[in-house]
Amino acid sequence: MPHLYVVATPIGNLEDVTLRALRILSEAKLIAAEDTRTTRKLLGRHGIKTPLVSFYEHNREARLPQILDTLRTGDVALVSEAGVPTLSDPGRELVRRALETGIRVVPVPGPSALTAAISVSGMPADAFTFLGFLPRRQGDRRKLLESVATSPQTVVIFEAPHRLRRALEDMLAVWGDRRITVCRELTKLYEEVFPGTISQALAYFTEPRGEFTLVVEGGTGEKEAWNESQARDHLALMKKDGIKAREAVAAVAKASGLPRRLVYEQWLALDKSSTSTD
Repeated sequence: MPHLYVVATPIGNLEDVTLRALRILSEAKLIAAEDTRTTRKLLGRHGIKTPLVSFYEHNREARLPQILDTLRTGDVALVSEAGVPTLSDPGRELVRRALETGIRVVPVPGPSALTAAISVSGMPADAFTFLGFLPRRQGDRRKLLESVATSPQTVVIFEAPHRLRRALEDMLAVWGDRRITVCRELTKLYEEVFPGTISQALAYFTEPRGEFTLVVEGGTGEKEAWNESQARDHLALMKKDGIKAREAVAAVAKASGLPRRLVYEQWLALDKSSTSTD
């Protein structure tokens, strides 16, 4: 009976691939790839000539019948752009459909940005919460962050460079200034592992580039109270990023538990300070 192989591929360094993965990729009848350009580089490196078809978010419904039809007569290997398929990519829909039709689904484990980041974070890994990529809209993003605010589990998040700072700002507003390990471009030429606090990460990553995996310490079991100094520091960060007074004051008042009037007075004090400096 044909199999659907869920094959982990390198997250950057092409040497990070298992012998089994290479064998499966070379013997399969078809490879369904999230990004054919990335997969071709891996196949070319190892002389693999298996037919390749794209399978990503915007064509998955059109591609599913073709891939499932191929599975009637031969094995298919599912690969993502990098790492383990079905983690924050459209592969899970193919896996679900294959299982429903009685096709055997076989994992071929290997590299993962998720586990790689946790391994170098210094954070507890006996239990963790993986949020994938955060929602694009701030309201949805903060709602998700609030849903795990009191959980003691380590939190792992994927983030794109152009949204990193907004994500860190919302984490600071919702969670307070927790410890964080920011992993950038794991296994690639410009790999970087930054340990610190959320506010320190905001100060350091002023012009983010590359792919990010964030590992954040869990909560204490109850929402952490801010002092006035923490609220003022966060207001300053939001002001620096061009966030308007009304939005900044509302966010910090909600996150800190401090009276809105007091937070607004701190905002005005920042205004006076910047004016006098100028």
